[in-house]
Amino acid sequence: MYVQRELKKTFHNALRHFPAVLITGPRQSGKTTFLKHETKNISYVTFDDPLNRDFALKDANGFLDRFKGKPVILDEIQYVPELLQYIKIRIDRQRTPGLWIMTGSQQFHLMKNISETLAGRIAILELGPFNLTEGRSREKHLEDFLWTGLFPEPACYPEKRDLWLNAYIQTYVERDIRQIENIRDFRSFEMFVNLSAAFHSQEFHPATLARTCGVSQTAIASWAKILETSYLAFMLPPFYKNFGKRVIKTSKFYVTDPSLVCFLTRQPSPEAALRGNMGGALFEGLMISEVWKAFFNQGKRPSAFFWRSQGGTEVDLIIQAQGNLWPIEVKLTATPSVHHLKGVNSFKQLAGKEASQHGLLVCNTAQKIELPGNNIALPWFKFSEWLEKIIE
Repeated sequence: MYVQRELKKTFHNALRHFPAVLITGPRQSGKTTFLKHETKNISYVTFDDPLNRDFALKDANGFLDRFKGKPVILDEIQYVPELLQYIKIRIDRQRTPGLWIMTGSQQFHLMKNISETLAGRIAILELGPFNLTEGRSREKHLEDFLWTGLFPEPACYPEKRDLWLNAYIQTYVERDIRQIENIRDFRSFEMFVNLSAAFHSQEFHPATLARTCGVSQTAIASWAKILETSYLAFMLPPFYKNFGKRVIKTSKFYVTDPSLVCFLTRQPSPEAALRGNMGGALFEGLMISEVWKAFFNQGKRPSAFFWRSQGGTEVDLIIQAQGNLWPIEVKLTATPSVHHLKGVNSFKQLAGKEASQHGLLVCNTAQKIELPGNNIALPWFKFSEWLEKIIE
């Protein structure tokens, strides 16, 4: 079963304008499947195969000559970053759009090599797990999304959920991390990965994790960066403009997919995950990850923040789009009220003309509701559609 991805339009536009296109993103987010469905009659090579890796490393020109100047998909290019300099030479000889199509599951050294060798020659796109629209949100309940998540495999085949997540974490820790960085205290790192899920949707304070894991704050900060570069987590930065004398300088931490949080925090069931102590954090993380995907699907870097005033007034999400700052509150409630919009209204007043006068409350209501102060309560399953319009 193939689910059409919203990155399709951006991808085909990139193929028309760039000789090389790279699609990055988490492991198992559907990059290879996407390319095989969106390209026809194109050679395909994966560097997961050690024979292909060995050929490309020992005889780069001989390897590339096989394709005779025709389009090719080079899957998992991070395993052979040395090949990029040879691709650059060929691009400079023949700048045919859409000739070199690549995927990579980790940012780290791959991004460095690309910035040094293919700058101006390559479009870099990111494909995450499904968004709510792709995941057919109207056919599932909220707790199902939190439990099975939006990675294609468990989302499409929920019966595989437990085995898939266990294998995903093991592969991540035992294979990917060893390739990113030589971590000496691997047991402490495994503990950190498990504990970090408990800080999902919270401000990230390395000191707390450092005490628990028995390592330095410097190590924790370094490991958090590894989670980001391998797409297991991301940080939501604070809004830096001095509205209300902002004092918060710490980013908020989010695991990429709610199923990973449920798995790592050992939630016993979908219902317990939604109604338990982490229900609000899981819901907030699901909505914040939708913002990341919406920007990436349009080939843009996320321009999103959270805000807290000196007096402690908060807004979960500030999106910068269409020349405005859009204040958005995320609450796991089916009964939206003006009380939930205190931070949104304060931000609009302080930001003045820079803020959109339309505030948003994303919640568990069944339908869109107009609220006082030019605000709207929006059902969570319509958030992706709203984001697409705002960001575009």
